[in-house]
Amino acid sequence: MTGKAAGHIDHASAQATPPHAGALNPDALEVAPGTQHEQLEGWIPQLASAEEIRVALEKAFDYRGDVTITRKDGSKIEGYLFDRRTGRTLAESSVRLYPKDSNQKLSISYADIAALAFTGRDTAAGKSWEAWMKKYAEKKAAGEKNIALKPEPLD
Repeated sequence: MTGKAAGHIDHASAQATPPHAGALNPDALEVAPGTQHEQLEGWIPQLASAEEIRVALEKAFDYRGDVTITRKDGSKIEGYLFDRRTGRTLAESSVRLYPKDSNQKLSISYADIAALAFTGRDTAAGKSWEAWMKKYAEKKAAGEKNIALKPEPLD
């Protein structure tokens, strides 16, 4: 019988795909750009519609500084927003924050929020890997020795 038998695999010519062939190249990941964060410090968004309220509070949740919430009754609360729970309506949605002057956790309904301001300093601003590498390269170029990874104080 000439030719190959049915079902026979010619191992010499068959190329097996290695199991890691689709994996990401770790060297390429090392130079991946960091996350771009919006400059929100000092921003006071307009809260005219339900969607604008939801978008602003979502940004406040991702913010690394304090925000000031003005309730519809006129009272203001400044603190760190650490959680949000979104429902179908503004009344069913709420944010939770640690007030600046207390260890107590407060929950505020989206429906009770009249205004929002990003009043606290963004504690992570300028502290990206790229910013650290730039400072490191400047120190190295200036001839500094014993350059080490040291966290900067948060104040």
